[in-house]
Amino acid sequence: MDREQALDTALGQIERAFGKGAVMKMNDAAAVSVGAVSSGSLSLDLALGIGGLPRGRIVEIFGPESSGKTTLVYHVIAEAQRRGGICAFIDAEHAMDPQYARNIGVNIDDLLVSQPDTGEQALEITELLIRSGALDVVAVDSVAALTPKAEIEGEMGDSHVGLQARLMSQALRKLAGTLNRTDTICIFTNQLREKIGVMFGCFPPETACRRHLRADRHDREPPNTCSSDVDGSCDGRDLAQANRQLLQERQDGQVASV
Repeated sequence: MDREQALDTALGQIERAFGKGAVMKMNDAAAVSVGAVSSGSLSLDLALGIGGLPRGRIVEIFGPESSGKTTLVYHVIAEAQRRGGICAFIDAEHAMDPQYARNIGVNIDDLLVSQPDTGEQALEITELLIRSGALDVVAVDSVAALTPKAEIEGEMGDSHVGLQARLMSQALRKLAGTLNRTDTICIFTNQLREKIGVMFGCFPPETACRRHLRADRHDREPPNTCSSDVDGSCDGRDLAQANRQLLQERQDGQVASV
């Protein structure tokens, strides 16, 4: 049996086991075009390079307290709803303000809202909503508030090393493929944490569960770093940018002032 026959046999076995299209040649695959939902800010959409937040991907919006993370999420949800999309908001912080969301443009009557008791419950609900394939945007607010069940049921002062990190790591691995198939955007808001033991120097603060989100997310947006000079010019280095997987071509990252 020559090599071509052996390859055809292997491809036939793979298609029978996993379905047609499990393995393909690149010239047979359609050009990958990542859809997007507007962030509600023209300048941010331009900075991201694809016109908004990418569909079928994990997006992390992080920053210090009161920096506008949840407000940005509300704007994304409002834009998705204007297109006729269905959205869900997982309020792990139990701090959602319906009137504020309504003022931004969110249709509260059609928004799915969940206030889970534990981190496991929040992520299970998130996964089930995404697997349904009916939603356009699922937002989890926030990663820092996803408290493991063992920590909630334990005593004050108990040590629970790495529980939240393992929970997030497992959830992101499970969600990545499902998001791509359902074309749903999953947004996680995250908070900054100071590095323990760093007294001097310019070390930047970390986000909660940063390593796991950094490995699995495709778009990170720090709302506190979008800034313009007094003359209206905008330095591309200070703007959030989409992951290189989503952009076919980028130059110097500069964005024209709007």
